[in-house]
Amino acid sequence: MGIEKLIRKNLLAFGGYSPATSPETLRGKIEIAPENIIKLDANENPYGFSPRVQKALAKYAEFNIYPDNAQTALRKSLAKYTGVNARHIVAAGGSNQLIDLVVRLFVGSGDEVIDCVPTFGIYSFSTRLCGGTLVEVPRGEDFAVNVSAVRKAITRKTKLICLANPNNPTGTLTPQSDILELLGTGLPLLLDEAYYEFSGQTVAPLVGKCGNLMVLRTFSKWAGLAGLRVGYGLFPEKIADYLLRIKMPYNVNVAALVAVAESFKDMDYLMGTVKLILAERERLFGELKKIRWLKVYPSRANFVLCEVLRGEAKELRQKLQDKGILVRYFDSPRLKNCIRISVGKTEHTDALMKALGAIEKTGIT
Repeated sequence: MGIEKLIRKNLLAFGGYSPATSPETLRGKIEIAPENIIKLDANENPYGFSPRVQKALAKYAEFNIYPDNAQTALRKSLAKYTGVNARHIVAAGGSNQLIDLVVRLFVGSGDEVIDCVPTFGIYSFSTRLCGGTLVEVPRGEDFAVNVSAVRKAITRKTKLICLANPNNPTGTLTPQSDILELLGTGLPLLLDEAYYEFSGQTVAPLVGKCGNLMVLRTFSKWAGLAGLRVGYGLFPEKIADYLLRIKMPYNVNVAALVAVAESFKDMDYLMGTVKLILAERERLFGELKKIRWLKVYPSRANFVLCEVLRGEAKELRQKLQDKGILVRYFDSPRLKNCIRISVGKTEHTDALMKALGAIEKTGIT
């Protein structure tokens, strides 16, 4: 009997998630050594984590002991940072893990999840993994959420609405009035604020007042801890209780716990790098605007989306990769000819613009 006969039917054609490129996988394929590659494809913090983190991890002596499964100290620290009571907080190995947990909590076979596309691919990934049906509501021409279309898409099978704010990969910010209207549907709203520290806009204070609002955050972007995988969510108390029950035991490792604790002790440094990224975002936006064959979209995150008006975005991505610069390319209908560029350091922007200039001279088609 073929083993595939025993696999869940909805997973037989499951395509998985398309991650960013790891520089190490390019060794020998391009002339640039992996350590010299400029990585602008995953929205990571180019300045890295707080210097305190590495020192603390080097001194830590209890890696042989399981972490606190109840996340007591971590949730207390997060409560202080967010202003939301610890009983509303659940942490995990990256906010992706929390997305998966929320979808598992609400969605079963045949249930519907509304997704405002184009957006972060993990919402679709987790929905399909759970056997749910994804209902895609297209955003407007400026990538704004079409609230009326979302309301029209709601059926008796709708269990969850997913919304990234700012949106990834467009950088679009959804006004709080639109968020309140979506909350008014009464359906669970998963609001992903992964880029909150760059946008400065949050609805976190509403979590204790709205029984259907769930807010996600991460340490991957602003705190430079992408490799340690730690994120958290702010939930209505009942939902938080359920998530703590269904999460995997010890789902935040001790290295991540140490790193978060040290990060909170070095907020001046980390917020300083956020300010540097915000300044460089504006510079990057201005420099890209000078290129006539790119349409550059305003962003409230740590990346910029560009539509390639002449030539193919996929080919442009490849030409940049050959020069040792990684950017993200998307093949979804609304983003068919777009690239997303993470904000790097000043020298990264300089190298990018030099590369784009050289590509323009040789032809981008």
